Amino acid sequence: MSVAKVGAVVLDCPDPRALAGFYAAIVGGTVEGEGDWVDLSVPGGPVLAFQAAPGHVPPRWPAADRSQQFHLDLTVEDLDAAEEKVLALGAKPLETEDRSRTFRVYADPAGHPFCLCAC
Repeated sequence: MSVAKVGAVVLDCPDPRALAGFYAAIVGGTVEGEGDWVDLSVPGGPVLAFQAAPGHVPPRWPAADRSQQFHLDLTVEDLDAAEEKVLALGAKPLETEDRSRTFRVYADPAGHPFCLCAC
């Protein structure tokens, strides 16, 4: 018997509405809220929440002194097509050179790492 269930995955960022919009363009869902806290209700998944963090310092990839602490794995059918779309939305490539792998690593506009993973 579990003690709890996942209510939301929360990301600190400088602009909650903008980052929620970035992820909504990738995974779909409905963006709700304004100001310091914005939710993205994702079909079939947990809520992604975005919290304003003044002075937010993004993690570095890879770096022990500012580790990623967590990242999102986003499953896609076509890595090349998904890569083109996330880059157009403002993602930055972090580790994408090895095209033989089944995943590629990017940073969202606030600097959080995320992976596109082939299904």
